[in-house]
Amino acid sequence: MSLTVTSCTDPDDWDREVNAAGGHPMQLWGWGQTKAKHNWSVDRVLVLDGAGTIGSAQILVRKLPFPFRSLAYIPRGPQAVPGRRLEVAQRLAEYARETRGSVALSIEPDWEVSAGDGADAADVGGTGPAGDGAGTADDDWQHTAVAAGWQQSSNTILIARTLILDLNQSAEDLQAQMSKTTRQNIRKSFKKDVQFRRVTTGEELAAIMEIYRETAERAGFGLHSDDYYRDIFDHLGAASPVLAAFDAEGPVAFVWLARSQRTAFELYGGVNERGQKLRINYGVKWYAIETMKDDGVERYDFNGLLNDGISDFKKQFARHENMLVGTWDKPLSPLYPLFARALPLARKATQKVLPAARGVLDRARPAAQAVRPSAWTR
Repeated sequence: MSLTVTSCTDPDDWDREVNAAGGHPMQLWGWGQTKAKHNWSVDRVLVLDGAGTIGSAQILVRKLPFPFRSLAYIPRGPQAVPGRRLEVAQRLAEYARETRGSVALSIEPDWEVSAGDGADAADVGGTGPAGDGAGTADDDWQHTAVAAGWQQSSNTILIARTLILDLNQSAEDLQAQMSKTTRQNIRKSFKKDVQFRRVTTGEELAAIMEIYRETAERAGFGLHSDDYYRDIFDHLGAASPVLAAFDAEGPVAFVWLARSQRTAFELYGGVNERGQKLRINYGVKWYAIETMKDDGVERYDFNGLLNDGISDFKKQFARHENMLVGTWDKPLSPLYPLFARALPLARKATQKVLPAARGVLDRARPAAQAVRPSAWTR
């Protein structure tokens, strides 16, 4: 029987499907709503085998210049029942070609590499909870996908090398995996005159964004517009908790998460100069981990490891790493080879233009704030 694809248009129904399948928070309705306000369109579809659902995906679609038409992209998806990943991915690629005329479907699944993919289990840990298809017939994604016409891509958005904590462990076992210095810094953080809690108001979120701008300037990474972060806060709601440490003057450090029923995923984090002196970034990270564990979440994903200082900080919280299968493209047009060559060049050009544009906006911000004291007020 051929697989069919049907749309899901109800937010509650969609999130139930994602959570029932153990899906990632970037597959939740609110994440798609945010992207829909920032140059993407969204398809949320179920893959059916007869009357039964065997897969699902929130597909983000980006318009491209002529002659490419569009790119279809699935962040940390699709969801698929064990043993049927490739079937689901293939049918979603057909759907993207039929309905959107996309040059390719690009997926970055929340699937860990397996022994069949050529991974060394000692290198990638394998300490995360089961449930992502381990031990099934399609564990060997790399070889089966290549045989079906998929290509591994270096045009990555979400980093495959990461650190995922298994929150089914006790707090003591989780801390036992940390360095001694990290445990000491956590304990010291909770002895400081600070309060750890969730951010709940627009004014608090505005203060968090000031910390994030300070962190970005110090670490040298780029930012989205303020509206983008506010949209995440609004559209995901309880599925995107911002957890912060507050002293008498306000927040000093934060961790911003997206969370589904199974997985917590770090979106952003930062610490200001006061927080650095107190080493509160250790305490707020542990507070986020404990809060997600107490909420019944099974996996805590630190969202990527690079060779930088931020990653060095993340790696102090465990002794292992995890490797996901990475970025995979299914070419859907004869123009795909040209698109694959053009995309890195377009990204480089954007990276040169955006910092200059943001510099202009930063210089204009004080004048705008004089007129409107808080652009984040609810």
